[in-house]
Amino acid sequence: KNAVAHVNIKPQVDRFRVASGNHIILLAEGRLVNLGCATGHPSFVMSNSFSNQVLAQIALWTDIESYPLGVHMLPKKLDEEVAASHLAKIGVKLTKLTPTQAEYLGLSAEGPFKPEHYRY
Repeated sequence: KNAVAHVNIKPQVDRFRVASGNHIILLAEGRLVNLGCATGHPSFVMSNSFSNQVLAQIALWTDIESYPLGVHMLPKKLDEEVAASHLAKIGVKLTKLTPTQAEYLGLSAEGPFKPEHYRY
């Protein structure tokens, strides 16, 4: 409303001149730049990432003795918890291992289902 001139410099970059002569450069029409300018991740990916970060912070806070100063990988159990909580969004129904299947695979029926060194 306050702009006296508008120039679209390139997609997702607009320059507005206001009555005082000052210019405002607006990115992504004022939306989140990493989404609006298509250089970021979709919100589904961000949700997984942020969920992992929150669970990692909770683990660090509640079990500090298990994490001496240094860099640590997120425990596979927590990683799988985040993945399982997001499956419904992509139309996946997760089944549980039967005791027979778990015994055959040498795993706990509750997980984790991959060794700690495994990376998805």
